[in-house]
Amino acid sequence: MNDSPSDTTPETTGSAAHPRFAEALAERGLTVEVRRFPEATRTAAEAAAAVGCELSQIVKSLIFTAWGSPLSEGGGEHGEGEPVLVLVDGSARVDTERLRAELGADRVGRADADLVRATTGYAIGGVPPFGHLRRTRVLADRGLLAHETVWAAAGTPHTVFPLDPAALIEYAGARVVDVRERAS
Repeated sequence: MNDSPSDTTPETTGSAAHPRFAEALAERGLTVEVRRFPEATRTAAEAAAAVGCELSQIVKSLIFTAWGSPLSEGGGEHGEGEPVLVLVDGSARVDTERLRAELGADRVGRADADLVRATTGYAIGGVPPFGHLRRTRVLADRGLLAHETVWAAAGTPHTVFPLDPAALIEYAGARVVDVRERAS
């Protein structure tokens, strides 16, 4: 791992994290090293390069919208669908057909930036796996469990934190599923 002081400024339990996410850490009794980077790491590849880890060790927190599922009966709070958080490793893409089947939905699609912020309270590129404005269904792709440590956003595009993937899944309240695209 690249721990050079010029690349990162490690801080503990939330001082570098977004304030709402720092509160979520405290509520869960978590003390983690939050790393802040001078440049934003809006993509998984940028985050992996900054941390010095494999791309697959980066957790992408993606919001999708599900229509016609038990979640969205009666139109839901957002019109036709309901937001769903999907945690997947940085090297993977979510297979929307597998996700649709997992949710029992008629269809699913990526949420736009406005819905991401309204649901989570964070901008795309900095969405953490928990500590959101709204409680949503959370699914975690099984591939995250292949690592001893994974890195997730700490509420800003400049911050990440490490955690054991099983603990991250538990703290996020996620259900482990297989929703990544299969290799061709």
